[in-house]
Amino acid sequence: MNELQSNRDAYRKDPWKVRPLVEKYLLPHFDMEYAARLVLGQYWRTASHEQRKRFLDAFYHSLLATYGSALVELTPERLKVVPTTVDPSADHATVRTEVTGHKADRIAMNYSMRKTPEGWKVYDVSVDGISYIKSYREDFGAQIQQLGLDSLIAHLEEREKPADISKSTDVKW
Repeated sequence: MNELQSNRDAYRKDPWKVRPLVEKYLLPHFDMEYAARLVLGQYWRTASHEQRKRFLDAFYHSLLATYGSALVELTPERLKVVPTTVDPSADHATVRTEVTGHKADRIAMNYSMRKTPEGWKVYDVSVDGISYIKSYREDFGAQIQQLGLDSLIAHLEEREKPADISKSTDVKW
């Protein structure tokens, strides 16, 4: 948050610059491969190694393009982590947070986590009860059925161009 805070104006001018910040501080705590598996569902099993790799990379960059601009607007005053108790033997947990929006409305943002050999990692984020895993699985499944997995991957790769990041987000925190 300190680094985001100190460079907020630069990130607002070019939201794509938030990428190194995300990769340094957030990505190590996300299980992107597990999330990609859940998003693709049955299609993950039939995808080639190359398709999986391309999808994972394109999916990550698509998420960054979608949520990068919103992340730039996040401040410590607007984020509240709700205290959570997790059973030490649990292998899954939910961390609840609230984000205060522009009009002082509170948005519930919950992080689904799982215990991995590297520690706890986020694999899903639900905003006001809507899981991004479930939402993308439904959208992508329909696209894959109609046009195939390679077509979906190509579409996601096209979205990852830096000029698109400030135009692609509808997220307003």
